[in-house]
Amino acid sequence: MGNRAAKEFEGPLKGLRVIDAGMMIAGPLGCTLLADFGADVIKIETPNGGDAMRTRPPQKGPQSLWWKVIGRNKRAVTLNLSTPEGQAIFKRLVESADIVVENFRPGTFERWGLGYDVLSAINPGLVFVRVSGYGQTGPYAKRGGYGTVAECFTGIPASSGFPDRPPTLLSIALSDSVAATFLAMAAMFAVYERDQGGSGRGQVIDVSLYEPLFRLAEAQTVGYDQLGKVRERIGNRSTSDSPRNIYTTRDERYISISASTQASFDRLVEAMGRPELAKDPRFTDAFRRQDNADILDEIVAQWFRENDFDDICRRFEEGEVVHGPVLDIADIFKNPQYLARESITGVADPDFGTLRMQNAIPFFSRTPGRVRHPGRALGADNEEIFCGELDMTREELADLKAKGVI
Repeated sequence: MGNRAAKEFEGPLKGLRVIDAGMMIAGPLGCTLLADFGADVIKIETPNGGDAMRTRPPQKGPQSLWWKVIGRNKRAVTLNLSTPEGQAIFKRLVESADIVVENFRPGTFERWGLGYDVLSAINPGLVFVRVSGYGQTGPYAKRGGYGTVAECFTGIPASSGFPDRPPTLLSIALSDSVAATFLAMAAMFAVYERDQGGSGRGQVIDVSLYEPLFRLAEAQTVGYDQLGKVRERIGNRSTSDSPRNIYTTRDERYISISASTQASFDRLVEAMGRPELAKDPRFTDAFRRQDNADILDEIVAQWFRENDFDDICRRFEEGEVVHGPVLDIADIFKNPQYLARESITGVADPDFGTLRMQNAIPFFSRTPGRVRHPGRALGADNEEIFCGELDMTREELADLKAKGVI
């Protein structure tokens, strides 16, 4: 889909201009979430290679497939912010921006003369979102931060995995992705306050990589505060629900269940052909089931080992038991639920013809998001933005390119 089609799209964030001055995942992904719903996102990259995501696997030939997703729906320009000329151009872009997002080490933008005091003097309504490993303050503020390190810093991996094995990390950029989601949410909070709250003023938003994920660990935090409990690794089970696990079927496939309420437990044991378990004094409420979780988990696991996947799914469907198969990406591509909701969408791409990737979610009834185009080539929109919007001449553009500014 070309730029013309992109301009015809009107999402709920039409008219919102965002400058994505970030690198890698957290900052850029937050901007992608805004771009999916119509924000005009200008992606700024260094002229000598661009964002490191352009070289991240998976790759097809020389092209990063990940870049095609995280760079989607953005206009791409090159600009060296460490040069005076690049800083001057950046300030001109800021004049018309609603939001600027950066995720360099704290102090970098100040060193470039692009701190909030400078940018807000140019544009008082600017919302300046700053993403870093540990935030802009505190004894760790100057430390470099990556999502893996931040994830471990939250305490969550310490309680993830099996008790006889080391802590476990997910295979996705979890801290970066959660921080990106909080970034997009917080930026819109600030825009709402500016425009609807009556202040007319922007502000700085300080997003660390660890705190958004830590925010989701609600029970862990309050449990330690009031009970002194440190959550231990218990595999795929839960400290609050039983039975809750991933179980192996006789034909060596996997099904997850979580019977957190009495009604859901009753339906489970009925479908298993073991209705007497609902009246067993060890399992008659959530507290008793948790106290006897080892015994109950083994009873359920043994039943799964004695039955095949398809038969279990049929029984559970008929008995309205909450369950789900453990899908890999190959399963997902042919799953009827994913297909019916178009959770994966196809988009035209100049390099690969059609690319399939996650759709813009959540789904809106009236002003939905849309994937308009994948991540574009480095500096693809230099002329459109610098000449078309900042009134530079092609000669000026060529000179800036020769100097390494763009």
